Amino acid sequence: MALPDDSKQTGEFYKQLPKVELHRHLEGSLRFETIQELASDPALNLPLGTQLARLVQVHDNDPRTFSNFLAKFTHLRQLYQSPEIIKRITREAIKDAAEDNIRYLELRFSPVALSKAQGYVIGQVMDWVQQSAEEAAREFDIPTRLIATINRHEEVDLAVEVTQAASERLGDGIVGLDLAGHEVGYSSEPFKAIIQHARRSGLHISIHAGEWGPGDNVHYALEHLAAERIAHGIRVLESPPGIELACEKNTAFEVCPTSNYQSGAVASMESHPLPRMLAHGLNVTINTDDPGISQICLSDEYQLVCEVFGISHSQLCEMTVAAARAAFIPHAERETLAIDIRTEFIRTAGIEEE
Repeated sequence: MALPDDSKQTGEFYKQLPKVELHRHLEGSLRFETIQELASDPALNLPLGTQLARLVQVHDNDPRTFSNFLAKFTHLRQLYQSPEIIKRITREAIKDAAEDNIRYLELRFSPVALSKAQGYVIGQVMDWVQQSAEEAAREFDIPTRLIATINRHEEVDLAVEVTQAASERLGDGIVGLDLAGHEVGYSSEPFKAIIQHARRSGLHISIHAGEWGPGDNVHYALEHLAAERIAHGIRVLESPPGIELACEKNTAFEVCPTSNYQSGAVASMESHPLPRMLAHGLNVTINTDDPGISQICLSDEYQLVCEVFGISHSQLCEMTVAAARAAFIPHAERETLAIDIRTEFIRTAGIEEE
């Protein structure tokens, strides 16, 4: 396929494109107006307005560090005070995705984070998210699957509990398990047996690796953690064995450019390794990570990779189709989604087929 002119397009052009999102955290997807409303509860003792925004969103003059980025979640955890709130933020995240013309969404969530404020039972929290997601997916006509997240920096016993609860809910919207959290200073090794057991139980596996940690973490995730997809993985270029294995397996990388810059994983947007990852033959997909915290949507990321990284609309189409083919759904559904995405993308973007 070739597009004669990939000159700059309007934001509306990118919004109209059909999209697939594989990597979006529920806890990083809250609307600011919802945060403001929830934070007005005097019992929470949170500031409002600009002060609140600085606590829960990344702003231009914020330090570009992973500690600053992750600190946003600390404040957000105070807001999950009822089942109704948890269901509301789930519904709103899915509605926002649908309004951005996302045709298939995988929403990952941390049952531990959502349960902390009131000490809810992890299984209950998962049921609330699942029920709300199912209703919202039907209401807004956007197929949605859920991925349960465990964190390296939290107790292994919690990971066991989350994994068991997720395994028991296979077929009810939950399709996968994600290992996330502090990659620097916390090893994945204690979670190896848990993740392997989860894979054998039928859960799909996405591993945060090579984001802030070294590229060898990607190779480890593929070799020892049954990773089917790599979350971020932007430092894989430091690891020739990781590149080789990822290419051999055609592993999808869930790359989130704005988040990578805001968290300090890359020094500047211009130095982002995404174009070099493509040049090495890696299977790259485009995602938001935490759209509420980063103040973006997936359309913004599509526009960014084209206008800053020089990705053509044809390449963007192929990455979107790749995301469809990497979805944690049955093979036949993936192929149908991929065909539909390609057809609509070509028509909408005006791409000329060779």
